[in-house]
Amino acid sequence: MIERYTLPEMGQLWTDTYKFKTWLQVEIAVCEAQAELGKIPAEAVEEIKAKANFDPQRVLEIEAQVRHDMIAFLTNVNEYVGDAGRYIHLGLTSSDVLDTALALQLVASLNIILERLEDLIQAIRYQAQQHRYTVTIGRSHGIHAEPITFGFKLAGWLAEVLRHRDRLNYLRQQIGVGKISGAVGTYANIDPRVEAIATQKLGLEPDTASTQIISRDRHADFVQHLALLGASLERFAVEIRNLQKTDVLEVEEFFAKGQKGSSAMPHKRNPIRSERVTGMARILRSHAGVALENVALWHERDISHSSAERVILPDACILSHFMLVEMTDLVKNLLVYPENMKRNMNVYGGVVFSQRVLLTLVEKGMNREEAYSIVQSCAHQAWNKLDGNFHDLIAKDDRVTSHLTPEEIEGCFDPQHHFQNLEEVYQRLGI
Repeated sequence: MIERYTLPEMGQLWTDTYKFKTWLQVEIAVCEAQAELGKIPAEAVEEIKAKANFDPQRVLEIEAQVRHDMIAFLTNVNEYVGDAGRYIHLGLTSSDVLDTALALQLVASLNIILERLEDLIQAIRYQAQQHRYTVTIGRSHGIHAEPITFGFKLAGWLAEVLRHRDRLNYLRQQIGVGKISGAVGTYANIDPRVEAIATQKLGLEPDTASTQIISRDRHADFVQHLALLGASLERFAVEIRNLQKTDVLEVEEFFAKGQKGSSAMPHKRNPIRSERVTGMARILRSHAGVALENVALWHERDISHSSAERVILPDACILSHFMLVEMTDLVKNLLVYPENMKRNMNVYGGVVFSQRVLLTLVEKGMNREEAYSIVQSCAHQAWNKLDGNFHDLIAKDDRVTSHLTPEEIEGCFDPQHHFQNLEEVYQRLGI
């Protein structure tokens, strides 16, 4: 194996310096493979490994003149290596190095993203454990539905990010391919065994059937997976934003000492981090569209994808990394207000227990249509009124009390009924 470079933070993976390091890494792996097959002298490879280097500024100076990034890079490397440099890039085309090195960058980026995703998994798992019995209201269409626990809400988040972990591990295999097959991919001037040996040294797999480039369906898949991850993070962020509304206030982003929410209104505590994640998810989705358009290139290759990838691939990786860090810190320090959850659930005298009243009446022999009409009428009388009390209306309705005892009515308003099977979900997730 050739020397691996220390894994830097995400932004460093997309600098010119790191990119040139991966180019050199690929070139040396190919030289070693050529030497193992007896195609170039072993001592020349040792000399290349000992002397090979580059100066990013010098590469850019040469590129300004020759207008070709790979030629500029090779010219600069050969300024360090000397005569043995004639064995570098032997039988290769630029995209052999560019695409194989890009795979190294993408795999390294995924490794960091997976580490940060694991941090988020643990943060959500912890909060789900802490709030597995914290009663809150479930909502559909933004309207109160039936009781759940806040831990159960978080269990849904946990299941989602676990699926993302599986997807990204699969994606690492799909993007971790190299190609050392020469112009238009026919191996006319390079032995296929060189590709097999070199990619193995780099920790990659040979592409199954490359053209002059690695087909961009792989890269579109990469960006789409990150966009999907971003969509999930946005879902969590939007939920936090909704629950932080003044008239809800069931959770709140941590507000640090000395932090200010508004230049005009001192009382404001705004969900700025959740809003930030929401905005960045939109950018990620736009990159997925560009990545899909990069798939359809002319014949065996053109370079219309190249300029776009210089923007979308670093950006998608850096955005995903930052969003994960933001969301992890947000979840870890999330302020949760169980008393507000309880207050909101019982608004209008517990109208959210209407289904339990309906089903209990049906169980006691009442016609479903009649039972629905009675319960709906009581619920709508209580709904959105300051003194509205569904529980009292039900308890005083002769049509209800003729079928249900006071104890049975009270049982309909016990939220614990709704949680009797949640343990099965928690067990599936190890909460």
